[in-house]
Amino acid sequence: MIVSIASHKGGTGKTTTSISLSAGLARQGKKVLVIDVDPQAFSSRVLLHHYTSIPVKETLYRTIQDRKPLAIYKTLVPNLDIVPSHIFLSKTEVELTKTEDDNEVRLKRELDIIKARYDYVFIDCPPSLSWLTVNAFTASDKVIVVVSPSYFAVNSIELLSKTVAKVKESFNTNLQIGSLLFTMSDLTPETTNSLRILREKYGTTLLNTIIPRSDDLQDANFNKQDIFAYDPNGNGAAAYRKLIQELFLEKRR
Repeated sequence: MIVSIASHKGGTGKTTTSISLSAGLARQGKKVLVIDVDPQAFSSRVLLHHYTSIPVKETLYRTIQDRKPLAIYKTLVPNLDIVPSHIFLSKTEVELTKTEDDNEVRLKRELDIIKARYDYVFIDCPPSLSWLTVNAFTASDKVIVVVSPSYFAVNSIELLSKTVAKVKESFNTNLQIGSLLFTMSDLTPETTNSLRILREKYGTTLLNTIIPRSDDLQDANFNKQDIFAYDPNGNGAAAYRKLIQELFLEKRR
């Protein structure tokens, strides 16, 4: 299963979700690959302690820019590999805009070669609707949209939904929005109102699991660890265990 983790804006917990889902499943014995398509490279910085020493030509940049095989690295988490990103990946937007030569399938073509090695592939998308996002969606089976409390949450989902629909129509007929994930939840009126609006509009598409606003999740990223290594008994780890159960385990019973 290849899953894109997407959000139209930054600061929603998108990367934390990518890291936590992949690390959680890997710790359950699943073979997992993370592909970091976000030029900010936050997933790469957390999961690869030697990230700053990796040259740009040994990251996803080489696949998108030069059409070369994916650069895969082992992480400190058993069973978890990653294709790191690089800030220069943002420059590939110019290349992809200038040419009509296989723009949307550069990632998919190389992922198709190696995907059989893994049970799950998670693609950490950039917080924008770009050619990089189109590459991620074209390579994916489904998209999980991450939403945090915001007046603009519904609008951002609608924009992403339109992009998914366009990719589905033009490049990947099997693509679907799998779920909406509400993150950074607290007891404020904004959170309560956002959840009410999303439940009314999207019903069961909005997952039952709600990810709390939790210091342990931020601290885990700061310390370059997944939440299950940093604080396995905390609220953040409990929430992501519940999410893994809801997304990947309950449906298999």
